[in-house]
Amino acid sequence: MDRKIIVDSCTDVNDKIKDYFETVPLKIIIDNEEIIDNDLDTNFLLNKIKGSLTLKTACPSPGEYYDAFIKNKENFVVTLSSKLSGSYNSAITACEMIRDNSIDSFVHVFDSRSASSAQSMISVKIKELMDLNHTREEIVSITSNYVKKLKTLFILESYDHLLKAGRLSKVKASLATFLQICPIMSANDEGEIIALDKVRGKKKAFNRLVEMIGEEDVDYENTILGITHVNALEKAQSLKEDILKKYPFKEILIFEARGISTVYADDGGIVVAF
Repeated sequence: MDRKIIVDSCTDVNDKIKDYFETVPLKIIIDNEEIIDNDLDTNFLLNKIKGSLTLKTACPSPGEYYDAFIKNKENFVVTLSSKLSGSYNSAITACEMIRDNSIDSFVHVFDSRSASSAQSMISVKIKELMDLNHTREEIVSITSNYVKKLKTLFILESYDHLLKAGRLSKVKASLATFLQICPIMSANDEGEIIALDKVRGKKKAFNRLVEMIGEEDVDYENTILGITHVNALEKAQSLKEDILKKYPFKEILIFEARGISTVYADDGGIVVAF
């Protein structure tokens, strides 16, 4: 059966999962220059943003999703939170276009209600179920429950990108930097970004993040955790070791941030999903 996982480009990758899915890219707009988020070099992107004044992103069009869907008999789609991007709505519109044109192609769109490594973990779950030959109804049901339980935590190294993107005021960014305040952020049940805790200093923040994992109800032996990093592989590997010292996760996967995650997590940012 011709089955495919379709994701937007906020789904981060590593060598293990890069061939699991087809990507419909978002766009990054730096000082009015539009860049397609498709296999971008991280350092190139960081340097472009560093020298810029404005920073925006744009979701894929319904037509771009439609072109991806019509190639497959079954499509399982994972998008950035509908509270953060129009990517989900574009995919839903493309799904309606499939139905309106009576095309024999099944499409189910999962709103990740998160971003980055959370989308990667949802894609990994779908791939596991496909490999076990679950029906499409079973895949939708099991994955939907997985999305509801999925937790995301992240720490930013810098506020520069959020400031340029208009997601944070200059006063708040300057004050947080001056006081060395490091918020530990998360996505709530609606897919909105919230601050869970505020810690002085990066090291204390990462220690607190590890503690917060233990505050969740997790079946560690049957759970895979994902870590996305922005240009910070050693930091991600160190965090992986610290987590495994305390919690016996089935596996921990490390992903490299793609363009959209790089835009918002910034250089050195870390995103954890489990």
